[in-house]
Amino acid sequence: MRSTLWMIHGMWSGAWYWDRFKPYFEERSFDCHTPCLRHHDVDPVDKPPQGLGTTSLLDYAADLEAELKKQDEKPILIGHSMGGLLALILAGRGLAKAAVLVTPAPPWGIHTLKWSVLRCFVEPFFNLSWLGRPHRLSFNASVFAFLHLLPPADQKLLFDKGVSESGKALREIGFWFLDRQMASRVNPESVICPLLVISGEKDRATPACVVEKIADKYGAAYWSYADHSHSILYEKGWETVAEDIYKWIEPLG
Repeated sequence: MRSTLWMIHGMWSGAWYWDRFKPYFEERSFDCHTPCLRHHDVDPVDKPPQGLGTTSLLDYAADLEAELKKQDEKPILIGHSMGGLLALILAGRGLAKAAVLVTPAPPWGIHTLKWSVLRCFVEPFFNLSWLGRPHRLSFNASVFAFLHLLPPADQKLLFDKGVSESGKALREIGFWFLDRQMASRVNPESVICPLLVISGEKDRATPACVVEKIADKYGAAYWSYADHSHSILYEKGWETVAEDIYKWIEPLG
């Protein structure tokens, strides 16, 4: 058995987001874990869980840290979107053998003032969700932000599986300069494990130019894919991305 992989999902999603990557890496003898973040293991049609809106990035990270400390050895972390940021936070705490950040949300200090980013999150902004309310994007907003390269059937599939997200976590990422706790802050000097950062050139939510800044700040290997966007794990050609990640982590054991 190779190293253990922990795959951390992002906003509005759950462990199911890895339903293509998990079997891929299990077939290559990796022991894969796909934890579900706090308040995300729920039925999408149900009312958002109490406390979701005020759940912090620090809460998500604390839950994951508690589980990681139970392991016999440090795993390799693969995180998508907000999960990529959480993987970076955990790597900064010395809890990862290596980390792969796939179209990651930016940490404290990385500016994201791009038109496409503003367009992606206009709904929760004007609904004041960032003040600490649960929120979920409409179908049209989700298609613009994340699903625009997927066929209609997959757009509906992913949207229907989606759940509500924490407004506080959104604020900590999007308005990091107002966050006194600096929840998304990760000291580059604290990340000493190998780090790979991946972007999609057609990503509207975390544009490639923003993701490249993350790689530069943390001295990471950086790969960008011309024909992919934020939903890179589901888009046509995801197997190539998975294979490239496999080739990068395979020498690590």
